Amino acid sequence: MRTHLNAHAPPPRPGRRRIHGLSLVELLIGLALSLFMLSAGIALLTSHLHENSALIVEARLMQDLHAASAAVARDLRRAGHWGEARAGLWQPATATRINPYQGLPPAAGPVDAITLRYSRDRTENHQLDANESFGFRLRAQGIDLLLGDGNWQALTDTGTVLVTRFQLTPRHDEVLASLPCDKPCPDPLPPGQACPPRLQVRHYTLTLAGRSALDSRVERSLQSTVRVRNDALIGQCPS
Repeated sequence: MRTHLNAHAPPPRPGRRRIHGLSLVELLIGLALSLFMLSAGIALLTSHLHENSALIVEARLMQDLHAASAAVARDLRRAGHWGEARAGLWQPATATRINPYQGLPPAAGPVDAITLRYSRDRTENHQLDANESFGFRLRAQGIDLLLGDGNWQALTDTGTVLVTRFQLTPRHDEVLASLPCDKPCPDPLPPGQACPPRLQVRHYTLTLAGRSALDSRVERSLQSTVRVRNDALIGQCPS
């Protein structure tokens, strides 16, 4: 007897396959590694931001110190400027004048304050006006600028930089000046008198130091030498 197969019978059921996944231990290890990598990345980013902030603070401090140093050097070079300096030289039948803008302190050692004068006249009037006096001083961890007669203003901002040192050290060199006198110098010279007149070449060493008001760990200093362009005249011809 033949057995007939039913064409509509379902195919034989395949064997059940075993499905593999992550165990709880493997999941926890993966999570721990991810957290470790994330914390390392955050630490690296934090370190980079901290270094970048420190560089910005340092650059701001140096910029403020350089700006203050440049302002002091600019005015110091102009000290004693006289619009008609030839009026101080002896000329026949002409009365000599004394430079009204002399006023730098003598070579007496380091100072933390200085006053100076220079002419701002379009046409020289041979007299010190109220707007021709200048100066710098260290006060309350800041540098003050003198503009005119007694008008002190802040040159540096204590909100960004605290100046810990502002020092001007003079060095004065005297050289014989080839300036003629209408009369010979007395011999011997009276005490304290210089004849013939001498030129005094003046240099100042500027030392400036400060720390950031935003980060007290950031401290910087700089030093520069300034030559006063207008040499001082020491002594005079006999009257």
